[in-house]
Amino acid sequence: MATFSVQPPLSNVQAELLKLFSVDLPDSQLLELKRVMAKFLMERARDKADAIWDEKGYSDDKLKQILD
Repeated sequence: MATFSVQPPLSNVQAELLKLFSVDLPDSQLLELKRVMAKFLMERARDKADAIWDEKGYSDDKLKQILD
């Protein structure tokens, strides 16, 4: 894999993804990579939602009240 320096405004994630994009992956590996990235982002979103839920003191009963 080639090494290169990337200047801002790219984030560290963008720079790493650009390095990865220089590799030609078979479709099956590309699909696996997409799933890994989706799972990573889903877990971060769930963690953030859980933190907000706890911070606000929500409960299942409170959610039912809001939805009714």
